[in-house]
Amino acid sequence: MTDSVIRKIIHVDMDAFFASVEQRDNPSLRGKPVAVGHGAARGVVAAASYEARKFGVKSALPSVTARRRCPELIFVPPRFEVYKEVSRQIHEVFARYTDLIQPLSLDEAYLDVTANKAGIETAWKTAKAIRAAILEETGLTASAGISYNKFLAKLASDHRKPNGQFAVTPDMGAAWVETLPVSRFHGVGPVTADKMKGLGIETGADLRAKSLEFLQQHFRSSAEWYYAIARGIDHRPVNPNRVRKSSGSETTFDRDLTDATEIEAGILKMADDVWAWCDSRQAFGRTVTVKIKYGDFQQITRSRSQPSVIVSQENLRRSAVDLVRTVLPPAKGIRLVGVTVSNFAEAAAPEHEAVETELPIFAECQAA
Repeated sequence: MTDSVIRKIIHVDMDAFFASVEQRDNPSLRGKPVAVGHGAARGVVAAASYEARKFGVKSALPSVTARRRCPELIFVPPRFEVYKEVSRQIHEVFARYTDLIQPLSLDEAYLDVTANKAGIETAWKTAKAIRAAILEETGLTASAGISYNKFLAKLASDHRKPNGQFAVTPDMGAAWVETLPVSRFHGVGPVTADKMKGLGIETGADLRAKSLEFLQQHFRSSAEWYYAIARGIDHRPVNPNRVRKSSGSETTFDRDLTDATEIEAGILKMADDVWAWCDSRQAFGRTVTVKIKYGDFQQITRSRSQPSVIVSQENLRRSAVDLVRTVLPPAKGIRLVGVTVSNFAEAAAPEHEAVETELPIFAECQAA
């Protein structure tokens, strides 16, 4: 793609995906506040229906807090195999309109429709056709953002949710960004947003007013990204072969653990979950990281890189246990443990490269 060609990029985002699938498959849940997740004391919300969101229920919210905000909330156990199958159907729809598809998760993706594979007059009409096909074939609604780059397309898809679409044209991109709060920008998390607020940066206009030197002083390696997006600039292409950089699994215990045997058993279970993913994708890494969260929510990690990739389950298990033993016996109760493998071999065969179409491995995990 040359710089002289204006890209036509669509960001498609399913509406309350997990919860919508549950409401589709169980009519008694329709119109009711639904949370996908485990309603146990230490569970968390994986997804919430729009009816639940009106009460402030959202993903990653502790189940106890969610119930407090919405006493009528209905918890439904997650069915990830079902969600993956629906996601496969959705991606089949995408493939009719473009060969350039970059999945971000099971329920959202970037599509580059510049080449106009389907022969539709505009990107706007293409987005409408995609959303209509998804609705007809899955019974689910999707929202879409259309623009000339990925950053703006993603922002735009959230602008008319649910079941809508919004376009940001080249002549309006920079000015539109200036009107938005920086907390909505992809790449600006809550901590960064608070830091920006302390520096007098609350909107895109505020961000644009800052010099690159100022941003480098306060945000280091992220400065150029912030400087560019404040001007509606994003040159990243839609990359259909984006390789997943890590695979991890974590679990929250029913109670804070101090017994080394129980803690190691949790680590081994997470290592086995991660190995199952690595083995199925033939994607192997050199670095193992163990995550530990204590009962008071203090969090630490321990990592170790090996000279060569880990190609056996036993090696991964041993590495993970060795790392967790560096903090055993614990000085206080542990509520969560996790295992991640990263630093994947670059020489993996293309058919085994893992694009980011999978959720993190949940198994019985309840991420805190």
